[in-house]
Parts: sequence; C-alpha cells; structure tokens
Amino acid sequence: MTKSAELRQKDVAGLETEVKSLQKAHFGLRMQKATQQLGNTATLKATRRDIARAKTILAEKQAAK
Repeated sequence: MTKSAELRQKDVAGLETEVKSLQKAHFGLRMQKATQQLGNTATLKATRRDIARAKTILAEKQAAK
C-alpha cells in the first residue's frame, strides 16, 4: 500500500510509472481471481484505491504547472 505522502514526493514521470506498475499489478490480481488462484480478494480493492490515489496526485501536479 502506497501512502499519499510517498507519492507526493515523486515527480510527474515517477507518478506515471507508479500508475502503470499498479495497473499491471491489478491486472495480474484480476487474472488470479478469474482462475480462482487469488486467496485474498481485498487486495483488488486496495490496488484499485492505490491507482486512484496516484492518479489524483498526478492530476494535481499536472494542474499546478
């Protein structure tokens, strides 16, 4: 779980790579759920929220330019 304070320290390029890596992780979790290999489905919700948090901070930084 990434904290917003950690994300705010990154620059725009760092945030974009963070969003991409979180989306890849979320895709992998979805595939595990589809094949019934995922034990803890709460991780899907957590990664979805992490993606939203990173995208929100990215949008704030882009708007501040």
